[in-house]
Amino acid sequence: MRKRSFSLSGYGAGWSANRRFALIAIVLACLLAAAAAMAYLTGRGESHDSPAGTPAGSPRVSASAEPSKGSAADTGSVPRPPRISDPVAFAKAAAAMLWSYDTRVTSHAQQLAGMEAWMTKESEYSDWASVSAQVPDPVLWSRMADQKQYATAAVTEAHYPAAFKQALAEDPAAITKAYIYAVTVTGKQAITWAKGGGGAEDRSITLAVQCRPSSDCSLVAIAPRVAP
Repeated sequence: MRKRSFSLSGYGAGWSANRRFALIAIVLACLLAAAAAMAYLTGRGESHDSPAGTPAGSPRVSASAEPSKGSAADTGSVPRPPRISDPVAFAKAAAAMLWSYDTRVTSHAQQLAGMEAWMTKESEYSDWASVSAQVPDPVLWSRMADQKQYATAAVTEAHYPAAFKQALAEDPAAITKAYIYAVTVTGKQAITWAKGGGGAEDRSITLAVQCRPSSDCSLVAIAPRVAP
């Protein structure tokens, strides 16, 4: 019987066109007056299946600002969000968090709780559904745990997408409404499971992060694809 693994890199799988449009409105339209003109945006779910496999070590976070660990009783292997105000640095740490997990020491509930701690507390902008969709359902998580599956992440680069920079240049004051930035992060995710199984894949994700002046950054949503 073929064993299965799950990657947390896919987002919004199976979303309707209306759902993707709503995400665009929440993440980008609120901060860019010209966001409606960004026809480059697309939202597409991704999910990855690979053979199940082996263990060793715990998840590694490689980003410009490494988050501090939270209480294992509450969040398992999920790190706490870093206290930084730079959108790019925060997006790197958030991507590393999303691409890392450890079913050996983290329950399904702990994974969700740990991820939710990264979210903005401003409910009018927060799109928790786009982030929580990264986590498989409890049954699949349990099967992954049976195989001692875990993933580590290494972030290689992060930048503001061209469409975001162009819209911001056209209306610099628009950012001051919600201080939400679009940041595209690239890197690599390595998945390991029992009995010597494993694999690695390149990853790319665009995140919407909120960084108000004199405040720590927080995660708003996994954004639709934008022109790099």
